[in-house]
Amino acid sequence: MIGRREFITLLGGSAAWPVAARAQQGERMRRIGVLMNLAADDTESQRRMTGYVHALQALGWTDGRNVKIDYRWAKGDVSRLQALAAQLVELRPDLVVAQGSAALAALMQATRMLPIVFADVTDPVGQGFVESLARPGGNVTGFAMFEFSMGGKWLDLLKKLVPSTKRIAVLSNPPTPAAPFGKLYFQSITAAAPRFGIEPFSMEIDDEADVESRMSDLAREPNSGLIVLLDAFTYVHRDFIIGQAARYRIPAVYTVPFFVKGGGLASYGVDLADQFRQAAAYVDRIFKGAKPADLPVMQPTTFKLVINLTTARALGVGISDDLLSLADEVIE
Repeated sequence: MIGRREFITLLGGSAAWPVAARAQQGERMRRIGVLMNLAADDTESQRRMTGYVHALQALGWTDGRNVKIDYRWAKGDVSRLQALAAQLVELRPDLVVAQGSAALAALMQATRMLPIVFADVTDPVGQGFVESLARPGGNVTGFAMFEFSMGGKWLDLLKKLVPSTKRIAVLSNPPTPAAPFGKLYFQSITAAAPRFGIEPFSMEIDDEADVESRMSDLAREPNSGLIVLLDAFTYVHRDFIIGQAARYRIPAVYTVPFFVKGGGLASYGVDLADQFRQAAAYVDRIFKGAKPADLPVMQPTTFKLVINLTTARALGVGISDDLLSLADEVIE
């Protein structure tokens, strides 16, 4: 993985290049805005944006040669997104890329004209971002990260990890603006729960002190487990959440792989870096004349099961050979 200094240079260094060096003679310089709800120096941000930039290069779009990429980073503070979206629109880019529902909502408030390609968005139809998956309409298209049956997959995974599990807390941060997707996740989980003999309940948290208190309470309830949903709060505070699950010896399943690479027990979900690589292909198609309204929103088709054996041993969770054989990645 590239270092922080090299990554920042990759993202912003081209801004100092002379204009004449940025585009070949007769080739128009394109401009892309990118609105991220993350921090530029976060390791997961690095992974997503490095993959995105490399995918653009493979398609013939090189930052500083024939395209200029302008980034805005909310650093997990969704209250900043509306102002950052307005800044990007004022730069008059040819296209904008949005990461997550809150960023997409902010950009759609800022412009109904510029093409927008999104990634890391749950149920874009249900949230009102597009008219349909096949024909999104308007100026927006992109890549969804959730499929309804995933709730059952998370329950199944936790039950396979700890067969005695009877109750599952679903941790989320409902106050996150533009995040109604938490209800969609919980609906998916509750619909599947009777098949596994599990009682799910919502663990709504506001801050780190709330996380610690609620996990302490959960640890006193026998046969309990945890599902941690992905939103702006859980992303930014993921190390603390993982640490509290370890402290209170709570078996937890996460919805994206990078939580497990950071010490979580197990996850089943989409690798979001892959979505940004795919988003580059849509950027290329729009630059070549396609309209967002005619590009279908793509549903996820590849999900990864990741298991952290080191964490499992620390929690005293035995991982069966059958489950290990299904894993796409095992961390030791």
